[in-house]
Amino acid sequence: DRDRRGLLREAEGGTVLLDEIGEMPQKMQASLLRVLQERAVRPVGGGAEQPVDVRFIVATHRDLRALVDAGQFREDLYYRINVVELVVPPLRERREDIPQLVDHFFARFSLRYQRERKTLSRAALKRLTSHPWPGNVRQLENVLLNAWVLSDSSEIAEEELDALGAALGRSGVPPPGHAEPALPRASTPPARAATPAAGDPQRPALGHQERERTKILEALERCAWNRVKAAQQLGIPRRTFYRRLRDYGIQ
Repeated sequence: DRDRRGLLREAEGGTVLLDEIGEMPQKMQASLLRVLQERAVRPVGGGAEQPVDVRFIVATHRDLRALVDAGQFREDLYYRINVVELVVPPLRERREDIPQLVDHFFARFSLRYQRERKTLSRAALKRLTSHPWPGNVRQLENVLLNAWVLSDSSEIAEEELDALGAALGRSGVPPPGHAEPALPRASTPPARAATPAAGDPQRPALGHQERERTKILEALERCAWNRVKAAQQLGIPRRTFYRRLRDYGIQ
């Protein structure tokens, strides 16, 4: 009862982006190859082909040449789309872009949440630039958003980059066999050393640091390992509290 133009016809005179083309089923690959060669489409239910004038940009994170060799991607389509190739390196190979990306995302967050724009401390930026970033720019955005939402200050400290995972340590390089992220959950607190009970007769005299460590552990237990609540309960500023956790090896 009405005429509906397909996506390619809607893009007449413009550009069509086909993302993750390496995942395209082979039957659809044949249809795409025909469109590229004939520059025409036949609408569903139509009896005649109609010309289309569009430019195609395709993207993939997979090795198309290897897929061709494995028989999973049409070789004729591969040569048809491989006209001008732009290789975008992963974030770990262009870490000098991270400060600009941080500024970009912070400006976006500020506009989205209608809040004052925040900054990163020098130590936090150094940690970001030393991280391997297996998830590339999308992972960086999620880490920054996590810190933005949870931080109460205008400058985000290194300790507030929770989304990188406590197991990464200060270097930002995960240990062998580490799977990220590895943040403790309140329902399943990580294994930790047992703390002697306050009335234990065998408990040795404790120094200042050991007493403080014990108080922190006890507060964490009371708060189901919610670090924000534990810091508030102890009256310790959040940055200082995170620093104490790191210094005392509490994760």
